[in-house]
Amino acid sequence: MSGGTQPESKWCTISFTTLVTQYMHLQSKVISQVRAVASSISSATPGKFLLLQFSMSQVTQIGESISNLISQVQTVINNMVRNQKSS
Repeated sequence: MSGGTQPESKWCTISFTTLVTQYMHLQSKVISQVRAVASSISSATPGKFLLLQFSMSQVTQIGESISNLISQVQTVINNMVRNQKSS
């Protein structure tokens, strides 16, 4: 960083549309896994059930994270609107 040069900034952007679309795709994959295990329940192993349970919990956590993110954005927008009204 000699000579007063700034480090190069690298930003990654993602849209809500991309986020929700990918989440829906992941959800569909887990639903397919559930159907596959349910259709061959006699050959299902404890390992398959554990993997399925893990996948389902991951989808739930991701959904909650998206919900929290949307809530935080809504709070920021509400605060901005409130601050504009008071100015």
